[in-house]
Amino acid sequence: MAESNFVDYVKIYCRSGKGGRGSTHMRREKYVPNGGPDGGDGGRGGHVILRGNRNYWTLLHLRYDRHAMAGHGESGSKNKSFGKDGEDKVIDVPCGTVVYNAETGEYICDVTDHGQEVILLKGGRGGQGNWHFRTATRQAPRFAQPGEPMQELTVIMELKLLADVGLVGFPNAGKSTLLSTVSAAKPKIADYPFTTLEPNLGIVSYRDGKSFVMADIPGIIEGASEGKGLGLRFLRHIERNSLLLFMVPADSDDIRNEYDILLNELKTFNPEMLDKQRVLAITKSDMLDEELMDEIRPTLPEGIPSVFISSITGLGIAELKDILWEELNKESNKIEGIVHRSKDVSRLQQELQDMGEDEVLDFEYEEEEEDDDLDYEYEEEDWEEK
Repeated sequence: MAESNFVDYVKIYCRSGKGGRGSTHMRREKYVPNGGPDGGDGGRGGHVILRGNRNYWTLLHLRYDRHAMAGHGESGSKNKSFGKDGEDKVIDVPCGTVVYNAETGEYICDVTDHGQEVILLKGGRGGQGNWHFRTATRQAPRFAQPGEPMQELTVIMELKLLADVGLVGFPNAGKSTLLSTVSAAKPKIADYPFTTLEPNLGIVSYRDGKSFVMADIPGIIEGASEGKGLGLRFLRHIERNSLLLFMVPADSDDIRNEYDILLNELKTFNPEMLDKQRVLAITKSDMLDEELMDEIRPTLPEGIPSVFISSITGLGIAELKDILWEELNKESNKIEGIVHRSKDVSRLQQELQDMGEDEVLDFEYEEEEEDDDLDYEYEEEDWEEK
């Protein structure tokens, strides 16, 4: 897994820019006696901004760029000149990225749309120059505001794939084979468990040029919600799917029992998954005849559409597409969004270790020495009251 290009979990250090300090400059020009204060304001520190980008589909580019730091604002100068704002640090992330606080596990934000921008850390405001502090009784203020300090935060970014249909099933249930049959995706297919080690996406063509996105999620086993097998890592991808296609092989000992186990794992991981539309596909049905299918139908779960399919012979594939399209466009399937729960801090450290993201990313920032802006270009006695 460490060599895979599919990276859906990354930990990075972020730091916004500090605001520039205000200037304490005093105006001094020929033929302008008692010019007074004219120090400008400092510039704003740069923000750290997350931006959704549909051209990315993993977080691989962030694995090798673990420090995201915005620029600092520049100090103000004479003639009421404002300092330059610090450069914003824009982090492009794939649509479907969720951000958590790496120390507390608290949910921070969610980026789901292309071009959507979320300010993760705000830059410090620039300080006001001494020009703002002049009064009738204090006509030559020799002080100004410092800029606001920068903000620092270590975050965890999780990618939850955006797809219309998510394939849910035990290893070797025929998920990858179905995806390769109905789309141009080429997932790895073999006759041993856990062939699929990373999610695969495919675009399924439908009638009249219509299409929908299908996601092949690596096999779930009983206890996946507790960390067994590969399920815990990939269960979060199912949260994004509008519709869940449960896949159970026709040669299973008990189709209803396997379906209940899969459903229970989803419920344990996130109870809100039960609100999603569900369809049941009995795979590898080319080994069944009509008589056996008629015997199996009464034992299937009630209340959800079911279909017998075979990705090898094409049995039931057209019917499956019709059912999926109909379910996807039902008004009851218009889920407004998912509620992201904060991570359990007691399990967060173990999760970081499992993902290889437990390294310390703290950045030691050395404060730059700034020259004091007290070179006023005038002689002190020029300002003595007369």
